[in-house]
Amino acid sequence: MNTRTGTRAKSTGPDQQRGSLEFSTVNAVLLVAGLLAVVGGYVLLAGGSTVGAPLLLVLGYAVLLPLGIIR
Repeated sequence: MNTRTGTRAKSTGPDQQRGSLEFSTVNAVLLVAGLLAVVGGYVLLAGGSTVGAPLLLVLGYAVLLPLGIIR
């Protein structure tokens, strides 16, 4: 109950909850880019690259995939 006006606040439905995730094309692009970076990192790792593979893996796992989920 709102103390100023004495009215109750509107209840939000499941679509309007603050914690709901809504995926857009930006999310999809970031997730695909993250997946490609991870796959590319593992390909370079199998080839013996000691510089490019860790960079791509960190970029994919720590930057692109989380951004694709939370953005």
